[in-house]
Amino acid sequence: MPAIRPFAAVRYAVPDGELGRVLAPPYDVIPPAYQRELYARDPRNVVRLVLNDKAGEAGYREVAETYARWRAEGLLASDPEPALYLLEQEFALAGERRRRRGLLARFRAEDPATRAVLPHEHTRPGPREDRYRVLLATRANFSPIFLMFPDAGRRFQALAGPAAAGPPLATYTDDAGVAHRLWRLADSGTVAGAAELLGGVTAYIADGHHRYACALRYREEFGPEGAWTLGYFTPLEDGGLCVLPYHRLLAAGPSLPAARGALVAKGFRVAEVEDAKAAAARVARSSAAYAFGLAAPQGGALVAEAGAEQARELAGADSLRALDTFFFHEAVLGPLLGVAAEAVRYVHSFEEAEKDLAAGACRLAVLMRGTPLAQIVAVAEAGESMPAKSTFFHPKLPSGLLIHELPPGRRAARA
Repeated sequence: MPAIRPFAAVRYAVPDGELGRVLAPPYDVIPPAYQRELYARDPRNVVRLVLNDKAGEAGYREVAETYARWRAEGLLASDPEPALYLLEQEFALAGERRRRRGLLARFRAEDPATRAVLPHEHTRPGPREDRYRVLLATRANFSPIFLMFPDAGRRFQALAGPAAAGPPLATYTDDAGVAHRLWRLADSGTVAGAAELLGGVTAYIADGHHRYACALRYREEFGPEGAWTLGYFTPLEDGGLCVLPYHRLLAAGPSLPAARGALVAKGFRVAEVEDAKAAAARVARSSAAYAFGLAAPQGGALVAEAGAEQARELAGADSLRALDTFFFHEAVLGPLLGVAAEAVRYVHSFEEAEKDLAAGACRLAVLMRGTPLAQIVAVAEAGESMPAKSTFFHPKLPSGLLIHELPPGRRAARA
């Protein structure tokens, strides 16, 4: 039962036409080349705060100085009163126009044992420490934690609909062609209704596990008021809640014919298809318990399918054994293909996989399905963690659209 509150967001004081110049995606989906592009695009771009280009202490010092300067200059200014915010993202996927809406609010980070907010993946020490150093440097959240919640009665839609009928507070389109519209929700009835709705459910983290871990650490070090952080809440039933696959690129492994032989020998249903594109499309349509495609740089591809019985001997919770990614890594990657985990790279778009295949930059490409939302919820409910790169939620939420400032505070005294 996550507790939410309105807040006076800090926002860029620039016209809508300039928002696309100063905003950025979350730090973990900004590759080096795009980071350089964002740096060159505009000296005010939020990338200087979320993914500074200086290493170590110098980078954190520059982040602190930059944020303080932008606040003092008025480039970043607080809204006049606390509110909740409604964000709508409209985008194209597989030839269809889709729309996703979610609520931006400050919410209280709580331990998973309370079951208010449940994660589904492990966090790593390096990114945790880096995100925490940025948080300490600025005492601000630039990117919301992305959370999902059940809303079978579609109460959120009833709250959001009237708000979205009015003129938006801000609009912009990002580099991926995603159109954003933002509304401020300050009406006391709407705020109370949203708090009641979210107070009666368990929320599941989609993206932002490292930022959530930082919120819990900040609470431990600075006291209860430090538990409040920035969240984006969207219903599991929202038709725009999309999970794309993470594909695997193998630097080593068997030839495609040898892989086919190993799979057939273990009882997989294997079909040869024309190319990687055909394999990805057929995998996406598969209703088998497990399905993935294999494609080779020299051409040719196949689709492998298996039934649930082939995972019975795997160790792990039922929720994990239902995952394509868990099954592939535990039952196929090493045991059948003889490939070590260190030889795997991950890409979240088919176009990236296709480019590597064309360049001969991998031995095989493994084409996956997107993980169903129900499986993500099941893993979170079981208290388990998915394999790395099991989910890619699309579209990502922008960094810098709304900034949530934390109370400065002093570190809590230790007993």
